[in-house]
Amino acid sequence: MSGHIAQDWEPVVIRKKAPTAAARKDEKAVNAARRAGAEIETVRKAAAGSNRAASSSTSLNTRKLDEETENLTHEKVPTELKKAIIQGRTEKKLTQSQLAQLINEKPQIIQEYESGKAIPNQQIITKLERALGVKLRGKK
Repeated sequence: MSGHIAQDWEPVVIRKKAPTAAARKDEKAVNAARRAGAEIETVRKAAAGSNRAASSSTSLNTRKLDEETENLTHEKVPTELKKAIIQGRTEKKLTQSQLAQLINEKPQIIQEYESGKAIPNQQIITKLERALGVKLRGKK
């Protein structure tokens, strides 16, 4: 062995990676930095914590809404139609749920039609006409 083997006795320092931006902003980290006497920079973003961008044009929209007087409501089942459905169902001796099963709809839909709360749907009315054998639309 001609050469001698030298050992490197320099210390090796292993550090954790620098904290991410989110970790630097969290309250614990900021408080720890304050206690350690580190310099803390706070930056306030313009319009932060407010919904100013969304509310800037509301006065225009609010005025339009205030001027709007048209009463908007959904079309409801007419009284003649609901009476015709009830009459047709009772003539066939069906319950609301049996009728609903016949037309592949939920019993709640039949309840809504018979109480007049439903929004008329031509497909459902057609199914009811077929199941009850009664004409529900047009001239009688």
